[in-house]
Amino acid sequence: MKIGILKESKKGERRVSISPNIAKQLIEKGFEIFVEEDAGVASSFKNSDYTKVGAVVDIRGVVFKESNILIKINPFDEDDLKLVDESHILMSQLFHKSHPELIKAIAEKGASAFSMDAMPRISRAQDMDVLSSQSNLAGYKAVILGAYEMTKIFPLMMTAAGTITPSRVLIYGVGVAGLQAIATAKRLGAVVEATDIRLETKEQTESLGAKFITVDNTGEAKAEGGYAKEASEDYARRQKEAVNKSLFQADLVITTAMVPGRKSPVLITEEQVKQMKNGAVIVDLAAAQGGNCELSKLNQNIIKYGVKIIGTTIAPESVSTNASDLYAKNMFNFIMHLTENNEFKWDLEEEITDETLIVQNGKIRKNGKTE
Repeated sequence: MKIGILKESKKGERRVSISPNIAKQLIEKGFEIFVEEDAGVASSFKNSDYTKVGAVVDIRGVVFKESNILIKINPFDEDDLKLVDESHILMSQLFHKSHPELIKAIAEKGASAFSMDAMPRISRAQDMDVLSSQSNLAGYKAVILGAYEMTKIFPLMMTAAGTITPSRVLIYGVGVAGLQAIATAKRLGAVVEATDIRLETKEQTESLGAKFITVDNTGEAKAEGGYAKEASEDYARRQKEAVNKSLFQADLVITTAMVPGRKSPVLITEEQVKQMKNGAVIVDLAAAQGGNCELSKLNQNIIKYGVKIIGTTIAPESVSTNASDLYAKNMFNFIMHLTENNEFKWDLEEEITDETLIVQNGKIRKNGKTE
């Protein structure tokens, strides 16, 4: 079976879906690897790094023609689909719930497609979960980005000229990204607080040395499969009231709250921004889905009411070497899970296959069935 690694075309994207090290492991398992020219350059992987491990580096058209499996990080676009046919099996983050037109276009090509962002949050799938591996890096990088943009340092520092008090950091959302942000900010010496609709995250927050801001979530919908649910208007109001004191004292705020397939919940309103400290920084990791801050704009740094608001999703891309390697490891584990003796098992009774297979042989699947 032949695997094609495509160069990412999304603006600002620096990652590659398979690193040379993982390409080598796949080749050792009996797969043939075709890599589009310069696919790994932005992640510091040269074309020669791939050829040294036995992969074939060639132009885009050849990769499509020679490959059975086509792998990307971002959704396949119109230019990709022009070269896709019924023999192809596509693998990427398709974000299928919010991109029905893409899924329809793939089906019209007669191809099959797996969506990596549909991975079930179960223990067996942890080593295939790209959302977790990439969010982990996003949480780390968000703190580093915030530290760079702030006009203060994080730790307590006692000098002959006087004592510098530690910065205060507030984190919305204690998922994978939030937990890593907490850990990173604590290591840098900040006073850290965090909040989340999932009260079960309180213990995790406190284990990392941060204070958890508790808001009663009685009556709220429970999270399914480890993914957060959108909060009710009543909960959102009560959360604002509970968090406001910490928000208005914070030097850095990091927001990570996203609901799969939905617009990001607004957690910080314009009115709240007006009351924040002059010079405070907000790093909004949910900007691609509308943002957790009402004033966020994707890929823009804006200053409103003395607060710098950074709307971004590019944190993993900014550490693209590590991000690519982790994504590649996820993909390797996923491919090993789906195949046996270099052939797909197509075990639709198995949960991971069932939930990630979105299109099969041109048929769109819903609720575990093809239409």
